[in-house]
This record gives sequence, structure tokens and C-alpha cells, in this order.
Amino acid sequence: MISTQIPFNDFQREPEALIQAQLQATEAVLRSGWWVLGQQVQAFEQAWAEHSGTVAAVGVANGLDAIEIGLRALGIGAGDEVITTPVTAFATTLAIQRCGAIPVFADIDPATACLDPVSVERCISPLTKAVLVVHLYGRAADLAGLSAVCSSHGIFLVEDCAQAHGAQYQGRPVGSIGAFGAWSFYPTKNLGAIGDAGAISSNDPDLIAAARQLRNYGQSDRYHHERAGLNSRLDELQAAILLQRLTYLQNWTQRRRAIAERYWAEINNPQLETLAIPSDSLSHVHHLFVLRVFGNQRNNMHEHLAAKGINSLIHYPLLSHHQHAIAEHRLDPGGLPAAINHSEACFSLPIHPFLSDAEVDHVVNDCNASGSN
Repeated sequence: MISTQIPFNDFQREPEALIQAQLQATEAVLRSGWWVLGQQVQAFEQAWAEHSGTVAAVGVANGLDAIEIGLRALGIGAGDEVITTPVTAFATTLAIQRCGAIPVFADIDPATACLDPVSVERCISPLTKAVLVVHLYGRAADLAGLSAVCSSHGIFLVEDCAQAHGAQYQGRPVGSIGAFGAWSFYPTKNLGAIGDAGAISSNDPDLIAAARQLRNYGQSDRYHHERAGLNSRLDELQAAILLQRLTYLQNWTQRRRAIAERYWAEINNPQLETLAIPSDSLSHVHHLFVLRVFGNQRNNMHEHLAAKGINSLIHYPLLSHHQHAIAEHRLDPGGLPAAINHSEACFSLPIHPFLSDAEVDHVVNDCNASGSN
């Protein structure tokens, strides 16, 4: 008999062995007497660089800071334009604004919900300095198409990898292809800390050096500030926790993929549409499993699933350029029809790695049953 409640995430189901390992790691940090930018941070930075296929990684306080610091390390600032997607967490846009740059919103590919290279091309102006691609929901975006656009115009391609830990594009890890990859380790991410944490990955030693300065007040050496930096240091406790959790990431990803395969194969409801199945299974790590609901039935679907004890969510109902906090910005001159349609129809099913097979049955059956109401 399964629980009548299926939460979207459930940290209380994490394995006891991991809990004990994290407790031991926490005690070791507390007893070390060194709590910021120490050996644990260095060890995690090395481990994450290896995982991301880059020469180095820089631990920072959160994913938003990772994007901002990376952009600032590239020299992007006031008056520059950065093209990105409106279908993302607002941190993506906020990081551009915090650099003093202007966000420019391109449309998405409706099959994947990731940034559309054709729309990006339409958005380029003499002020464009970078394209900030989001590997949305855990799917690697069209990096070949976007790289071609960026190369032809002499602008940077940078990667927001906050939802894509372990995803690959044509055999290469995301976060290793653009000028830098920005990572969030917020607790709900595929690799999450027990609080806020983030990192920058890159194969550019100059960018890495700049990022290390920027995260720590812009210091090149103690009391010598070469840049106007931030206070964005990854602490030892979160690094130690992440090192323990990283050992579980591959298994967790395999479970997410297995659940996604079942959803694709078994959800059969004419009111529901899944996003395109990736041709390369390694390109998607399924941070979220997103469907679209036809016929303005999203609220009814939410209510139906909630009545069955299934917690579904909406990512993201309000596009970034509609947020009150948005300042100066531009849009694709052709508009954003695919992004608008997606935001009005999308909703997310539970896909955390601790779902049981019986709970997946429950989700599938109730998604299908909603079509007969």
C-alpha cells in the first residue's frame, strides 16, 4: 500500500548511509576550525571540475552569483546586452541586470522549451556581448546551433547549468562547452547542498582567476583589491556535504531517467503533451518532467492530481520579462509566441529519485484517468 501523498521532493527518504556520511563530514569541518574557503572547498572544486570536464571550478555562494561573477569575469557590464530565455528561474535574468547589462529575450524551441538559435540570431545587435543559454529542466540545449550563431558574430556563449548536473551534449558535459558554466546546488537541484551553494566551471584560466578574485571582494591578495567584487564564498560545510552527495549523483540520475522513460511510455492522455524525447539519453538528467496541458485545462489537471495526493508544480507560469523587478530589456522582434504558449500550458510531475515504482504507477494512472473525467 503506497502513501496517499506523493510530494514533489522528499529529502526524508535519503539513504541512511548518506545521512551518516554527512554527519561525519559536518563534524570534521566543525573540529577543523576552518570554515570558509579551506580544504573542503578546494577538494570539491577539483571534484566538480573533473565531473564537469573542465580544467577548474570556483565555488561560490549560490547559482545567481555564479552567473553574475562569470559574466563580470568576461568584462560584461553597463550597456552591454545578453540574450537569454524568458522561460527560466528569475535568477538568470537578475544576474544579467546585476552586472549592469541589458537582458534580451529570445524565443524557445517548442519541442524542447530550450533557447531557439533562430530567435537568438534575430535578437543580436551591435551591443550584444553574450548568449546565456539555460539547459532547462535538465536537458542540454542546442549548443551546436547556438555556438554557430555566437561564433559568426564574435560573442560569448555561456551556460546556465543550474538544472543540468551531469547532462551531456554530443559526449561533452554541459558547462564545459561555453566560456563558462554556472551551477546552483540549491537543495532541490539534482546535486543539492543543505543550503545555498554554487560554482563556476571553465576551461579558461584567466576567467577562473578573475572569478576567484570576484567571489572574495575582488582581492588579488590580502587587502589588495584589483576588482569591485562580491562576498560570495562557498563555505566549508556546504563543500563537505556536496562531496558526500556527489558520490550518489550518478545513481540518482539513473533513477530519474528510468522514471522519465516510464512517463513517456505510459502516460497516454489526449489532453497531455510531453516535450520531445531526446535522441541521446545522456543529454537529459530530468531535473523536472514537464508536460503541457491542452485546452486551458491546467488548473483542472492540478486539482485532479492534488485530489489523488500527487503534488505537481508549474515551472514557470510568469515569463521573466513580465516580472515587476525587470528593468530595461528587449525582446525578439518576432515576439515570443512559443514561450508564451509554453508558460500557459506547462506543469511538472514528481520525478525525484526516491519515488517508488508503485508511486510512479500512481502518477501514470491518475494522469491517464484525468482524460476520462
